[in-house]
Amino acid sequence: MKIQKVKINAYGKLKDKEIDLEDNINVIHGKNEAGKSTLLKFIVNTFYGISKNKNGKDYSDFEKYKPWEGEEFSGKIEYQLDDQESFEVFRDFKKKNPQIFNEKKEDISKNFNIDKSKGNEFFYEQTKMDEKLFLSTIVVNQEEVKLEKSEQNILIQKIANLVGTGDDNVSYKRAIDRINRRQLGEIGTERSREKPLNILLRENQNLEEEKQKLEKFKNSKYEIEENKNNLLEKFSNLEMELEYLNKIKKIYENEKIENEKIKIKENIKNENNEKIKNNKKEILEIENGNKKIFEKNNQKINTLIKNKNKLKNKFIILFIFIILINILQFIFIKNTIFNYIFLLTLPMDLIFSILFLKNKKNKIKILEKENKNEEEKINNEKNNYLNENKIIEKNNEELEKEINELKNNLKLNINLEIEKIKNNYLNKIKNKNILEKSEIKNIQEEIDKIQKELNEIKIKLHALDLDKENVEPKVDNLMKIEEQIVNNNEKIVNLRKLEKSMNLAKSILEKAYQKMKNTVTPKFTENLSKNISKITDGKYDKVMVQDDTGLIVELENGNYVEGKRLSVGTIDQLYLSLRLSMTEDLSTEKMPIILDEAFAYYDTQRLENILTYLANTYQDRQIILFTCTEREKDIFDKLHIKYNLINL
Repeated sequence: MKIQKVKINAYGKLKDKEIDLEDNINVIHGKNEAGKSTLLKFIVNTFYGISKNKNGKDYSDFEKYKPWEGEEFSGKIEYQLDDQESFEVFRDFKKKNPQIFNEKKEDISKNFNIDKSKGNEFFYEQTKMDEKLFLSTIVVNQEEVKLEKSEQNILIQKIANLVGTGDDNVSYKRAIDRINRRQLGEIGTERSREKPLNILLRENQNLEEEKQKLEKFKNSKYEIEENKNNLLEKFSNLEMELEYLNKIKKIYENEKIENEKIKIKENIKNENNEKIKNNKKEILEIENGNKKIFEKNNQKINTLIKNKNKLKNKFIILFIFIILINILQFIFIKNTIFNYIFLLTLPMDLIFSILFLKNKKNKIKILEKENKNEEEKINNEKNNYLNENKIIEKNNEELEKEINELKNNLKLNINLEIEKIKNNYLNKIKNKNILEKSEIKNIQEEIDKIQKELNEIKIKLHALDLDKENVEPKVDNLMKIEEQIVNNNEKIVNLRKLEKSMNLAKSILEKAYQKMKNTVTPKFTENLSKNISKITDGKYDKVMVQDDTGLIVELENGNYVEGKRLSVGTIDQLYLSLRLSMTEDLSTEKMPIILDEAFAYYDTQRLENILTYLANTYQDRQIILFTCTEREKDIFDKLHIKYNLINL
């Protein structure tokens, strides 16, 4: 793969910049702060995207390289893969995904996988190198070789890591040790005590013992609940029976009230009959009493009439006698005065007689009138009684009819109401025998019996509630213990899974490490040995990595020395050599070698050696060398090595 052209519209301090790169050596020269590192960042961010995360830095790459002025924050790279297929990638850094064009300038962005977090993964699919691998192999910058003597062990370890694991930041031993420490710290072992797994197992053992003690209360709670439910069910059934009987009782009470009403009407009827009887008796008494009165009055009238007639006869005789005396007077007595006096007795006697007889006649008339009035009074009174009896008899007829109707309707309604209630409670009452209690009108005894049972159940329920109050805290504690055991078991399962995962990771790491040692490491060490021999003019011919001693180097006399005993400059060369050798096998493409001030601390001889090595060894690769000095250009000119110079 070769980068052909870089076009920067605006990125950091670079603006409107176009750079054409050639196939082999490209020297990008510029003073410090001229934008060399910015250009390198642009290339990396164009291929992999720019991060908005700070990752422990003061500013993210997005914040750091976003231009202060203008809306433009974009650029384009043209590149060609080993199969001669060319592509262009345009990236607006304000957007997550770039646009990728083929040789026909067709947008093929959708042909590649788009990851939610990483964006379009076109460059990984084309080269099989992610950003981390890209930066740790083909890109070498000044900071990675800027080591003092006291820090050489760090670089030695990086070389050992590269040879052993393929990543200079990953040490097999450290990885295994880190997993073991994490396994011990986060999980624990059978022999450890105060570790998570041991604590959980010990806690579960104590909880199980406590659980065994509380189990009996759980059963007691279930028994209490069962007894309470049974009592509540029985209570409910009894209440239903009581409700049923009370309704039946109410019907009979209503029947009793209605019968009382009928009885009242019958009493009224009987009273009416008695009154009729009394009225008839009164009529007889009136008739009998009046008969005596009439007889007595008639006797008086007859006596008066007889007396009147006798008096009348007497008056007639007296009158006749007076007349005779007067006649005799006139005849025998010649005294005129005396005659007149006797003569006056005659009219006086006549008047007196008439008046007296009239008085008698008036008395007779009065008595007759009294008799007549009395008779009318008696007849009226008798008629009143008779009329009253007629009214009473009529009322009695209506009462009789009403009573009979009430009796008939009452019996029918009672039966209908009872049947209706029976049907309504037929499916509600379990004790079907209680339904027959409706046939008994006096059901108060049964009601009292049920009420007594209900009171007894209430007492039992109260006792069960008290028992439940005593048991519930223990059962709640049991539930908490069971829940804690479940939670602990989940944690134990998770810890076992984590332990299994760590063991699996160690196993896989071990297999990968062994495979690396058996396959990749020999090739790395072979390439490393060849490269270091060329770089050092044969001073060091063979480099190996051992588990115990780490990196060892064979000297010219055949002796072996540990890598840490070498000079910093030699270690730098070893590290660079290994990085370069790795580029052969980590990608499907012959990736460019990008060196950013990588030789700043090389002396002239070492620099000449490494540049000669690069020019001769990697003729089929593109080399991009960033520098702020004239040393690289002077050596290339001296050795007549062709290169493409780009001044920033």
